[in-house]
Amino acid sequence: MPFRLLTVEQVSERLHLGVREVEHLVRRGEIPFVERGGRPSFVRREVDAWASQRLLGLAAVPAAAHHAASTARRRQSADDERLVRRLFRPEWIEPRLAARTRPAALRAMVALAASTDLLYDDAALLHGLEERERLCPTAVESGVAFLHTRYHDPNLCGDSFVVLGRAVQPIFAGAADGRATDLFFLLCCRDDALHLHALARLCAMAHATALLDGLREAASAAEMLDVLARSEEAVLRGL
Repeated sequence: MPFRLLTVEQVSERLHLGVREVEHLVRRGEIPFVERGGRPSFVRREVDAWASQRLLGLAAVPAAAHHAASTARRRQSADDERLVRRLFRPEWIEPRLAARTRPAALRAMVALAASTDLLYDDAALLHGLEERERLCPTAVESGVAFLHTRYHDPNLCGDSFVVLGRAVQPIFAGAADGRATDLFFLLCCRDDALHLHALARLCAMAHATALLDGLREAASAAEMLDVLARSEEAVLRGL
């Protein structure tokens, strides 16, 4: 039910923010909401889309705090803590992405997603990525992008997965620091909660470990997967 309305308290729990912090965001108009009976209500899919963008903009310390809260909640539900082995495969990693422009990179990453045999609609995914990039690029500092659609359709794929491409030639993809991007993650998750958790995990790994340098130095897809796994273990040990 993507259009389900949430209360302040539900948004607080979903986004790992204090109730007062959510109320402060409402007063400043920084989070999407609608008025219902004199109280703010939140459309779930709009809040999740806002949260994805917020995660990409968090500095190292708040990103780590969000990831710690997200991991603690999933531990309570007995979910597997290790997302790398759940969402990645060596054959879903391309160490020599040949694209030279952002549109070409999006097409190449969708083709890599299609190679998983989990994606049901290549065209819909590409359209969603293009729409998301027009609204606000998912490329962040340090030469990495976390591609994803604005909204998550559970019918787009048979199971959640992440593909990773390393561009042969870095591409300007709209990062705020002006740096070209050479590492492209594409997250395709069947539900928003897993998407936000996976995005938080990858951002924490990028901030807190030598993940990005390791991915650039790895000689093969298998080595890149090993770098990912070691980085995740380091982040989990630090919680």
